[in-house]
Amino acid sequence: MLSYSTAADAEAALGRAMTWAEAAWFRYSAAMPDYCLYCHNVAILLVVYTLAPLPLALLELRASSSLLHSKLQPSVRHAAAVFLRCYMDTARVLLLTVGILQLVSYPAVKAVGIRTGLPLPSAGETAAQLVVYLLVEDYLGYWIHRLLHTRWGYDNIHRVHHEFSAPMGYAAPYAHWAEVLILGVPAFAGPAIVPCHMTTFWLWFLLRHLEAIDIHSGFNFPLNPTKYIPLYGGAQHHDYHHFVGRQSHSNFSSVFTFCDYLYGTHKGYRYHKASLSKLKEMAGNNVEKAQDNGFNGGKQD
Repeated sequence: MLSYSTAADAEAALGRAMTWAEAAWFRYSAAMPDYCLYCHNVAILLVVYTLAPLPLALLELRASSSLLHSKLQPSVRHAAAVFLRCYMDTARVLLLTVGILQLVSYPAVKAVGIRTGLPLPSAGETAAQLVVYLLVEDYLGYWIHRLLHTRWGYDNIHRVHHEFSAPMGYAAPYAHWAEVLILGVPAFAGPAIVPCHMTTFWLWFLLRHLEAIDIHSGFNFPLNPTKYIPLYGGAQHHDYHHFVGRQSHSNFSSVFTFCDYLYGTHKGYRYHKASLSKLKEMAGNNVEKAQDNGFNGGKQD
């Protein structure tokens, strides 16, 4: 809740006129308790989780085989009942974990210095903080992911997430309730180290949810703008991790790939890609030989 009763009071405290964004924030949050603003994260999570994977699900359900050339595991097509079960199970776990966590963690948010007042952060400040949060979450998440792939961690917790060896967007947060809580630690670590405005806090969790859905999408679209982000792993990188499953010793990074390169957990994936390239090269050479011998699709011209 802002400490200004009117817009004029807010501008007097700022010593300048409010920007349009600050005016909008003032109108929205002036009479709203900070606790309610913090709890917006639950609504953001559920809305993003419900809507963002939907186009991919419809593509997989409705599209013809010719339109699924970008699917990383084209032999696996999930039925509508699988999508629905995944969504309902995950939504229930999210409400019972993230929802309850929201009710009790607000004192920690206030303690680390996440603010709701004016002025709003600049675009540059917001972008810099988001980059820090991504790097912190990625590094801590990498090691937590590796721990979850130990025998005890996998058998008791992480195996739930790997039920989908061919992942899909709705399976991004599909996990054991303990894993959902554990992975909340690296997600909150960045804002705890570098406190931000509540709007940046919302944007951070929105961005992180969208990124998780992207790497679990099961599709490798050629025009995906994330391909231009340096060191970004993407769906192809993470899909291999799900494909290997329990025996995976590769691709533990959730966002970027530098930890996998630094700690040598990229070798299996590199071998896999090299093998695929060699098979494609051999297939291409066989086609060329067939054409040189006067054959085209098994028929002589």
